[in-house]
Amino acid sequence: MKTQVCIIGGGPSGLMLAQLLHLKGIDNIVLERQTREYVLARIRAGVLEHGFADLMREAQCGERMDREGEIHDGFYIAHAGKMDRVDLHKYSGGNSVMVYGQTELTRDLYEARDRMGGKVYHNVEDAQPHDMKTDTPYVTCTLDGEKVRIDCDYIIGADGFHGVSRKSIPSDVLREYERVYPFGWLGILSRTKPVSPELIYAKHERGFALCSLRSQVLSRYYIQVPLTDKVEDWSDEAFWDELKRRLPAEVGARMETGPSIEKSIAPLRSFVAEPMRYGRMFLAGDAAHIVPPTGARGLNSAASDIYYLYHAMLDHYLNGDDTGLDNYSDKALARVWKAQRFSWWMTMALHKFPDNIAYDQKLQEIELEYLFSSERAQGSLAENYVGLPF
Repeated sequence: MKTQVCIIGGGPSGLMLAQLLHLKGIDNIVLERQTREYVLARIRAGVLEHGFADLMREAQCGERMDREGEIHDGFYIAHAGKMDRVDLHKYSGGNSVMVYGQTELTRDLYEARDRMGGKVYHNVEDAQPHDMKTDTPYVTCTLDGEKVRIDCDYIIGADGFHGVSRKSIPSDVLREYERVYPFGWLGILSRTKPVSPELIYAKHERGFALCSLRSQVLSRYYIQVPLTDKVEDWSDEAFWDELKRRLPAEVGARMETGPSIEKSIAPLRSFVAEPMRYGRMFLAGDAAHIVPPTGARGLNSAASDIYYLYHAMLDHYLNGDDTGLDNYSDKALARVWKAQRFSWWMTMALHKFPDNIAYDQKLQEIELEYLFSSERAQGSLAENYVGLPF
């Protein structure tokens, strides 16, 4: 097989790039290890930066998002028994975020690839990039039990944290930065009316909590739990009781509860790999960086990678200009590290850390008091939350 761009990873990052390149006449192939059903069963992010929403529209995949997604101009932080609102629209120069589940946007991207005859292969085994430092890279894999070689101009590693792409970069070239947090998020999805029309981030002495949503009939809630906890330790009733304890009384009193339709625990990790380019292979999304979900930067950071790659590929194929490809790693990492900083700040400010002393706890309280006493501080928060410019 031969193509111009071989994309390893059929999640939203890989599909988005494939769709954008296809629309410009750049041939590509997507290789995904899992089934489509497995990919669509992943419950992930639901808050999209305005730049991500624009990218979906450019990919001709934004119609359902614009119809069913919800534009949010703000969110709440519950702390010290009160609720303060961050006005995103006011403090970010008129911007907002779109609440639309990752599962839904991935489905939209798959449907677009089907409609346009995109080459997306599932159940791909043993994908492996080769000769990335030469002008003739290729990928080998097993499709339907048959060994296949795919010759290409470029390889995109969008295969997640555990994927093969990053691991194919020699250890003396790759530098990794990581922080593992001493807790996780227990999350449930329920067919219940959201307790608030906007997200509520809660800082509480018992631990962090988040009230989110996917639609007006589908709620997504989280509570901070120790890493030693297992999903089986938490009945639905125990979850709802604990969530209410961590929210202001008036919020808990109006919360609609119901059986969970999904329940999972996600550990929190910060991770960055440098560089994001090795020869003719480029890393994107979780293959290169992970953030705690606190600031909703994970999927959005992946989107900025795709934006930079897409435009770099256009310059290469349409204009013969390799400047974007040469600068991709530095440019992507500059924005990635800003997202890391913001996610770290949100995580540190809102969670209960087991080794915090009284001094640390007091500083957390003062941090939030200062935030809501300063319009400039709220402006910085809003600017980062809606998304820094690509």
